[in-house]
Amino acid sequence: MRRPASRPLATALLCAAAAAAATLCACAPKADTTAPSAATTPKLVTLTAAQLQHVTLYTVAPSSFHKTVEASGVVDYDNDQATSVISPISGPVSRLLVQPGQVVKSGDTLATVDSSDYAAALSGYAKALATAVTLRRVADADKDLVQHNGVAAREAQQAQTDAANAEADRDAALQALVSLNIDPKAIKDVQQGKLTTHIEGKIRSPIAGTVVEKLITPGQLLQAGTTPAFTVANLSKVWVMAQVASSDLSAVAVGDPVRVETGVGQTAISGVVDNIAALVNPDTRAVLVRVVVANPGGALKKQMYVRTRIQSRQASNGIVIPASAILRDDENLAFVYVAQPSGGFARKHVTLGYATGDQYEIPQGLSAGDKVVVDGAVFVQFMQNQ
Repeated sequence: MRRPASRPLATALLCAAAAAAATLCACAPKADTTAPSAATTPKLVTLTAAQLQHVTLYTVAPSSFHKTVEASGVVDYDNDQATSVISPISGPVSRLLVQPGQVVKSGDTLATVDSSDYAAALSGYAKALATAVTLRRVADADKDLVQHNGVAAREAQQAQTDAANAEADRDAALQALVSLNIDPKAIKDVQQGKLTTHIEGKIRSPIAGTVVEKLITPGQLLQAGTTPAFTVANLSKVWVMAQVASSDLSAVAVGDPVRVETGVGQTAISGVVDNIAALVNPDTRAVLVRVVVANPGGALKKQMYVRTRIQSRQASNGIVIPASAILRDDENLAFVYVAQPSGGFARKHVTLGYATGDQYEIPQGLSAGDKVVVDGAVFVQFMQNQ
């Protein structure tokens, strides 16, 4: 049997273990239970009388102001004055008479088409016109004869009905010619019984404006009522579709004035809010605000990106300070320097609200009567970092 170790040996082993544990504790890092050093906390800045000459203070007080909402936007045509020109006739394009950028009047010919639709429409109108004339003469003759018992009253009534039906067909055929934009001279020749020669079909502009798109080429086969041929738009006025954050909608109303900046040159273009969408874009969480802008010089082009500044006409009340008073710390948080009753200046973080020109609304962080540094704030910050 194994004998237990002697008491002196056991005591020595216990002392060795205790010494080893003490050594390990001495080597392990200790927990930092001390408070952050005072250097991490911005200290009060005290300036001399000479240095105070470079500092300007602003006394905070509630005031009335008009909010300005900034938003990006995209230029679009005024869809109330722009249209896609659809070919009213079928057939191959024979000639193109305009190019993109050309200004046209309502009714101007944009292209010609070799189409059998014209010939069929003119022939149908000529036949309907001749039939109507003939049946009207018969009806008038029967009306006179029935008074002398030359024909039966029933025959005279049927002649009147036939004449009325023929005249309705004539009017329908004439309306078909008008819808095809056939030259009024050609219609007049048919009415006068003149023989019509070959007439090219014409695609005409329905409105006055600028040809902004040409969608057909010579020889292309067009399908009546379905083939888009041109896009014509009045570019003297355009729309800017601004993406306004839903949180800013309370400051935007129809009729508010807008400044549109293109980034080209220094002159902003004036506009006015015309419509606010009823839906929020599910991807951007923004709301489309339509701004109508006069564009006489054509500076605004479709799909151009612009910057808008919407000036609310509704007055708001709050605390507003000059933008020169606002600085940023190492975490990009906004702060100002506030004069202390005991002397010196202390940092105070603030929440920035709406920008109104060269001023900012301060929803939180300042109270009425506070005196903030508006000129020389950078100098105060420099002195604080010394």
